[in-house]
Amino acid sequence: RPFARSLLRFLGFIFWGAAAALAFGGLFVILMYKNYQYLFQESFWSLPGWLAILAALILLPTGALAISVSVKSSRCQQGTLMYLLLVLLCIEMSVGVLAQFYSICMASEMKRTMGYLVYQYNGTHSQDPGSRVVDAIQRKLQCCGVQNYTDWLKVTAASWHLAAEKARVPESCCKEKYSQCRGDLGHLEQLFQEGCLKKLEDQLRFVMLYVFWCCIVLGILELLAGVSNGILMRHQLFRDLRIL
Repeated sequence: RPFARSLLRFLGFIFWGAAAALAFGGLFVILMYKNYQYLFQESFWSLPGWLAILAALILLPTGALAISVSVKSSRCQQGTLMYLLLVLLCIEMSVGVLAQFYSICMASEMKRTMGYLVYQYNGTHSQDPGSRVVDAIQRKLQCCGVQNYTDWLKVTAASWHLAAEKARVPESCCKEKYSQCRGDLGHLEQLFQEGCLKKLEDQLRFVMLYVFWCCIVLGILELLAGVSNGILMRHQLFRDLRIL
């Protein structure tokens, strides 16, 4: 019993720190969806992020209850703690599964949408939303094209509404330090040559793996808290089991 109390008290403080870590991961998922939402046709891709934030909010009172139960065992608090741990375990396992599933589906959708936007590109100074998204992504991620800069060779000058001229890339592919760069392929040193898709996939994979492992580690800690709480409950039986 003394070990169970000490472990439960320790886990209570850990839950508070874990709530911040999980909320950070959830916020990162939501912000990534907001920043690149034009690449996603479905609005539910941010669902793992919102569920992670919900779990983080529930972790706060759960940690407080774990500390309280470790100090003074209360039948009501012990029962409530067990219920909260069960709810958290369900939410976090759902988030973990969604994170793994979405990382595959979102990567496929990003590739398809990015390829379409590049093909439909209308020029650097176009007011077309798709073209502006491509320019914004290339500037932000310091990349060019889908796989690499050669993707722009497949886009004809006619699709940019330009007169026939030598092949070039959008000005958003230019490195910032070259102010005179106009996307001329004759000066590759002035251009970003790495594709945008790999950078987007790396960001997505990092965020989803972070959320996934947060949920796995938290699930294990919550099982330990449940066992510790169960040990304390065995030594203080409920007189009236209807509270369960």
